[in-house]
Amino acid sequence: MKHPRTIVELATDDFLRHLRERNASAHTIKAYAGDLDVFADYIGSRDWKTIDHIAVRGFLSHLYDKGLSKTSVARALAAVRSLYRWLAQEGVVEQNPAKLVSTPRLAKKLPRVPTMEEVNSMLDGKMPEVASFPARDRLIFELLYGCGIRNSELVGIDLDDISLSNEAILIRGKGKKERYVPFGGSAAAALAVYLPWRQQLLATLRKTITQSHPSAIAQGRLSKSARPFGKLRAGSGAPGTTALLVNQRGGRLTTRSVGRIVKRIAVAKGLSSDVHPHTLRHAFGTHMLEEGADLRAIQELLGHEQLATTQRYTQLSVKQVMDVYDRTHPRAK
Repeated sequence: MKHPRTIVELATDDFLRHLRERNASAHTIKAYAGDLDVFADYIGSRDWKTIDHIAVRGFLSHLYDKGLSKTSVARALAAVRSLYRWLAQEGVVEQNPAKLVSTPRLAKKLPRVPTMEEVNSMLDGKMPEVASFPARDRLIFELLYGCGIRNSELVGIDLDDISLSNEAILIRGKGKKERYVPFGGSAAAALAVYLPWRQQLLATLRKTITQSHPSAIAQGRLSKSARPFGKLRAGSGAPGTTALLVNQRGGRLTTRSVGRIVKRIAVAKGLSSDVHPHTLRHAFGTHMLEEGADLRAIQELLGHEQLATTQRYTQLSVKQVMDVYDRTHPRAK
């Protein structure tokens, strides 16, 4: 016999629907769904009035007993707090008991950011032999480091998003928020090499598939699985893909593929194996700050809503802080 759904389960469904309507990221929704399912199982059939801060603390203890790390427990608490915040907005509850529960203390672990010299040595010279498509792979690095964009933002770039005359790219960030990010001479040079290569690749793929399925192409009957570059524009004479970065089949490059490409090339160039696309975003913010860029300008470029987020993305050594103090404070001279 199927048990009736509890109030926490029903509320979670509505809350996740609200997040989807607000264009929250798929990763956030998935994480909240998992954590709140566990919370609902723990709470059971209790009603909102009997779920107090002691119950929430008990939930955290339950997670620790299951062997979860402090990071995972902190994330679960954040999910419960967000659920209650939304319930208060909807008038379902008057108080948020999760606010009375302290967040587990996490070790402050800053990501290892490559130095400017390390990044330059990685980008200077030819791409290593492990690079499947050197022109494309160089552009990936130039955009991740040169623009400080997220991996998901990178693969979402379309050709029409690039303004070569203004040297800027329209970026669609979290929650579908848009911003323009400038790109420099190195990225422009990489684009100039890559775009003809991309055009040639897609033309070759189209020629191959046309020769293999001429009648199906003409009648528009070719199955999606047989279309290596997605939808074809009728009569355009070119593949219909709008993606800037494409794979060898002409399809849009995925974030997972970009991660593999970045790690493989970074290691071949002598960097640590823990380098990933977000490492280059961290390096972008850190290196700009080191060179004197305003923190709020970096915030705008990175697409952060809160300045505190930008501060976490950047790190200054003690020597750099002392240098700034020595140069600028009147009593230090």
